[in-house]
Amino acid sequence: MAVYKVNVATGDVLQAGTNNSISITLVGSRGESRRKNIRKKLVDDELEILKEHRQKELKARQEHLLPDAGKGDRWVPRVSSPTSRGEEGPVAGGQLGADIQPPPLVPDYVARHWREDDFFGYQFLNGNNPIVIRRCTALPPKFPVTPEMVAPSLGGGTHLAKEMEEGRVFLVDYEVLEGIPSGTIHGRQQHVTAPLCLLHQSADGLLRPIAIQLSQTPGPASPIFLPSDSEWDWLLAKTWVRNADFYSHQLLTHLLRTHLFAEVFAVATLRQLPSCHPLFKVRSHLRATPLVSLGVTGGHWGALEALGVTVGHWGVLERGLESVTYTSLCLPDDIHHRGLSHLPNYHYRDDGLRLWEAIASFVSGIVDFYYGEDVVVSGDTELQAWVMDIFTNGFLGRTSSGIPSSLQTVQELSKFLTMVMFTCSTQHAAVNNGQVGQGTSDPSKNLPIQPVPMLEGCPHPSPVHVGRTSPTPSGERPHPPHPHARELSPSLSSPLLSSPLLSSPLL
Repeated sequence: MAVYKVNVATGDVLQAGTNNSISITLVGSRGESRRKNIRKKLVDDELEILKEHRQKELKARQEHLLPDAGKGDRWVPRVSSPTSRGEEGPVAGGQLGADIQPPPLVPDYVARHWREDDFFGYQFLNGNNPIVIRRCTALPPKFPVTPEMVAPSLGGGTHLAKEMEEGRVFLVDYEVLEGIPSGTIHGRQQHVTAPLCLLHQSADGLLRPIAIQLSQTPGPASPIFLPSDSEWDWLLAKTWVRNADFYSHQLLTHLLRTHLFAEVFAVATLRQLPSCHPLFKVRSHLRATPLVSLGVTGGHWGALEALGVTVGHWGVLERGLESVTYTSLCLPDDIHHRGLSHLPNYHYRDDGLRLWEAIASFVSGIVDFYYGEDVVVSGDTELQAWVMDIFTNGFLGRTSSGIPSSLQTVQELSKFLTMVMFTCSTQHAAVNNGQVGQGTSDPSKNLPIQPVPMLEGCPHPSPVHVGRTSPTPSGERPHPPHPHARELSPSLSSPLLSSPLLSSPLL
């Protein structure tokens, strides 16, 4: 039998390669040979020289990408900085990219409507951070909202318990920020809150806030703010919520759950999968987000430094990682877990599920082609090493997270690979691309604010410690003078309202 040696050229430059699947078929006058796939699993390599080549390739990469012994499990890539830094979002290197020109429609709309309750609620569904809201079936003890407090917001003929039972009450909880130390700006101490916000889906289908508490500990010094409060009391309470949402979005939803996880996936791919492995093709879907991370991570920190929270950002990331679950990374499971399958106007869910299904269909085609049976998946040692690398170095081996440390079936592989690709592409786009349009035009989201109004005498102290004031005969609640009334009045000189952002034409 004749033996043929075939050279396949993918380029004429150093380390040129391809992510395409290449196969060879020899055609002669008497017929043609069986198609030979160049991209294949370890078990498909019959010659020892090919197995040795795979091992040498991985060894070279693993020496290039080693965990940093001085930083625990954090890996440090031994690569030079890219020659050009990518611009991403509203901040890059701590400043707004001069070449970013968002369409005027979104910023103008945000500038006109940011103070409205309707738009405040809408942002939790389709803003930059659409993954923190969840259905509320029972109020947590730390948020003692009474039915009487929210009755005017719910409308007649119903009550809080009924609305919760029928799935029209939702909760946003920023507990991850509790106790996080803040920094200073020009010698002035800054402040961070860990608020809770209760929202209600009205008969018109719109989501509106109905109660806000600016700490995790109820009591006399931690009032519950309501829409019936004075305009400036309520606006300031919503401003604190948006401010906390900014920290949560930048550090957890955006940086941790897309950029840093994408780095984990990319490094594990380079360390554990040789270029001839079928799933190495996924590398093409991991390129942009980790590369941008090298260029603009300073931008994420720059935004937070400007707000005085850099002292505690590592603490927020550590807490955030502890709360990450496999369910929260898989969009269909996450939507079901948060109880938002039927909430109207949730475009992040509707569009995201369509894209999840498209990616899943693409992934299934690849996986079914190379892995016909479950035993092939469980027997692929390189694939198992890849998953274990992600589990160990990315999620610190936390079994409570539900992140798999091995894959045993074709279905498990398809779901895991879909999650990886979705995180690095669709999810990142969802939480990144709206930053300029929505973030820079909303002064309530990202400016330093002065101490939280948590002093005695606020309109609605927690009923756990202080008795609720009964309504007046006219049905209106009495409003004692707010201790921050002078700071909240637009006609007075206040640290909040004298901010350059709040004195801009946006108001």
